[in-house]
Amino acid sequence: MDAAPPPSALPPGWRLVADVRTRVHRGGLATGGSPWGVVKLGPVAARLLHRSLRAGPAGAVAADAAERAAADRLLDRGLVHPVVPRRTSGRRRAACVVVPAYGRADLLDRCLASLALDGPDDPAVPGCPDHGAGSCGRLDVLVVDDASPTDEVSQVAAARGTRWVRHAHNRGPGAARNTGRDATQAPVLAFLDADCVVTPGWLDALLPLFDDPRVGAVAPRVIPRPIADDRLLTRYEHTRSALDMGPHPALVRPGAALAFLPSACLLVRREALAGHGFDEALRLGEDVDLVWRLAAAGWHVRYEPAVTVEHELRPTWHGWAARRFDYGTSAAELDRRHPGRLAPARVSAWNLAALAALAAARPLTAAVTTGAASALLARHLRRTGVRPGLALRIAGQGVAADAATIARLLRREWWPLGLAALVAVGRGRPGRAARWAAAGVLGVTWLEWCRTRPDVDLATYTLVRLADDASYGSGVIAGAVRGRRPQVLLPRVRLPWVGRTAHLPARPDAAARPDPPARGACG
Repeated sequence: MDAAPPPSALPPGWRLVADVRTRVHRGGLATGGSPWGVVKLGPVAARLLHRSLRAGPAGAVAADAAERAAADRLLDRGLVHPVVPRRTSGRRRAACVVVPAYGRADLLDRCLASLALDGPDDPAVPGCPDHGAGSCGRLDVLVVDDASPTDEVSQVAAARGTRWVRHAHNRGPGAARNTGRDATQAPVLAFLDADCVVTPGWLDALLPLFDDPRVGAVAPRVIPRPIADDRLLTRYEHTRSALDMGPHPALVRPGAALAFLPSACLLVRREALAGHGFDEALRLGEDVDLVWRLAAAGWHVRYEPAVTVEHELRPTWHGWAARRFDYGTSAAELDRRHPGRLAPARVSAWNLAALAALAAARPLTAAVTTGAASALLARHLRRTGVRPGLALRIAGQGVAADAATIARLLRREWWPLGLAALVAVGRGRPGRAARWAAAGVLGVTWLEWCRTRPDVDLATYTLVRLADDASYGSGVIAGAVRGRRPQVLLPRVRLPWVGRTAHLPARPDAAARPDPPARGACG
């Protein structure tokens, strides 16, 4: 069991910015958070949250002890995120950068060069225990050569003046990271893949987040490395990279809008790794497993997209599709360790009934179903002060969200059915259902294109996006068959009013929480 975090103590001077999904309603209610929920705010928390919303990206500072206590609760719910000033003096000596590597010495050399450029701005400090040992006043970097076929990786590390160790046989990325952890006593481990290049000041921006004692891990935004290449694959990857978690900060938890982080660049507090570290039996998905175990132990895992790290693009379509397939195969083993977390979709029984009525051309039945669901939701949330209008809005948004979830399911884990719907012709009920399914699959794809405006035309983007999801979904199917885990292919259906509602700053109480659309395991 991984170590639990200490009690909260919000560092002074931290500014708070409202999450992009946070909404404040009349009667001291807010919606949003990680996972999404309906929240009853106390007067102090409501005042602070209103200020954070009005302040925009600059954020607001908790004015006194009462507001700092309320800020703790808002941070814990994911309704706000910290905006932490960069600080350099002495901070980098608290971190060791661990770079697992297997072959591709050219990429490792580029990675180490970027670390060297960002390293020596902390002056050597007389009296420091590492003074004269090569790690005082500079960035401490350790390369773990995971038994590469040649000695090139070790040679590059030595040429760059970097500490390195070598495995006698290949043990996988999780084992390489654990070896790096065991070879240093640094309070923070910055795990960085060898195909990544850091940007100046990355540690200065990320390390201060650990001033909150609840924070166990932090990750920046990982984006494709800019190259002078006009190929379709390059242009698509700059919009839909599997490692890019998006432009908005998040508190990462299972069931939240952002449920996992890649370990291409992941900073972890040593104390949080006091239990197991990375699961060495997992060759893929070990980063998802670690993040979920940290969250289960009570640690905060934060995503900070204001900091970017660049990674190397896959050079060929075959390599790109194969990697997506490999990500999908990890779902079965992750489900074995975290039962129920890998369901491809979580939808409401009420919303399914409403969508089925719409597909059957019965809009009145769909409206009545949604109205009944909103009435039941309002009843279950009565003690929070939710008004019928807000309950109806939540129910309507739930129908739209579940429709999008089903469409994504038909693009990914159930892509053979989605493809059949796209090519199906005919009349009657089966043909009508196929047309609705095809409209959903294409509709969510076209909405993505309109929202992101990639440097790819709509028709081409649609084809590549469908191939992207089908590659991942095929991996999930293959893993489910090989691992005998059909659960990763079966959606979970629930009642819409079962969940939790948090009261800030009072004690959390049970109430309704519609779940957000589920993300894939590693895709």
